[in-house]
Amino acid sequence: MQSENLITGQSIDSLRELLADRVVDRQDALRPALALRREDPIRAKRVEDVKCYLDCLAEAIAAGRSQLFADYIAWAKVTLHAQGAPEQDLAESLELCRETIEGALPHSQSAIADQYISDSLVRLPALPTAMPSYFDSDRPLADLAREYLSALLEADRRKASELIMDAVEQGTSVQDIYLHVFQQTQYEIGRLWQANQISIAQEHLCTAATQLIMSQLYPLIFASERKNRRVVAACVGGDLHEIGIRMVADFFEMAGWDSFYLGADVPNDGIVQTVIDRDAHVLAVSTTLTTNISSVTTLISEVRSHHQCNDTIILVGGHPFQVAPDLWREVGADAQAADAAEAIELAELFLPEEVVT
Repeated sequence: MQSENLITGQSIDSLRELLADRVVDRQDALRPALALRREDPIRAKRVEDVKCYLDCLAEAIAAGRSQLFADYIAWAKVTLHAQGAPEQDLAESLELCRETIEGALPHSQSAIADQYISDSLVRLPALPTAMPSYFDSDRPLADLAREYLSALLEADRRKASELIMDAVEQGTSVQDIYLHVFQQTQYEIGRLWQANQISIAQEHLCTAATQLIMSQLYPLIFASERKNRRVVAACVGGDLHEIGIRMVADFFEMAGWDSFYLGADVPNDGIVQTVIDRDAHVLAVSTTLTTNISSVTTLISEVRSHHQCNDTIILVGGHPFQVAPDLWREVGADAQAADAAEAIELAELFLPEEVVT
């Protein structure tokens, strides 16, 4: 069954351009008054939206995890609602995807896709139209996190930096700043963008400001006693969401490891070569998007194929691995970490200090 899932996912992925175009043609046939010329930018945007549904569907099927597609549809419902689009538009797109796939793929494959899409359609009416805030007054440093976010949204980097530096000078650990301020703020910024309350430009500005302030903390981060342990940290190719994996690398540094942070969208051969060149004990890989799961699988397979990496522990993290907690096994990793703190805990569990060379 798993091989059939993989073949089905690959089939949808290979046909997604054609499938998406056909879905939009069907939408136009249902509502001819809204039909647009094929070269119209608005039509092209509709095609891209459908391709996103198909991308996520293909990855979820290939991974054998229906909850991944359901999670994406839940995200899409919130996003579309914030843009003023009726829920029925999403339901219609999913139904047309199902019909179009049925006409394009063999029955054994279309039946699998039908199951995944039907599951999401059943769930759709009960899914929320808005996400609750990630800020909770009961969380540690909640007031600081709110002040920090307010400064970021006001584009006041100086104030944001002062808030963090003052907190550290008063005894707040850098680890707590990362977990309870930076991490929660990034989640909240993502939610505000999804709710159409801030623009993508504001989101980028806030993220860039946090990365700058993280750099200001580096004298403290690099002050830890070294342990002769090495970690390579990177986002898989195609994933541009780098701040999470940067936090992971910094946590390893604070624990005395030498970290080699490669950043976002790194080609597989570059990651593999760095692991070999640095004789890394751990490779930490992140992806925020379900559509990159197959890329994670391919990367891990390539790492495993090199005898120089036989002893390298591979940790994965990111949103898809939280939605499907056992997905790390499917992609071939040794474990998955929910956050930077858990990543270092797992690494040191796998590698007791006395055996590290």
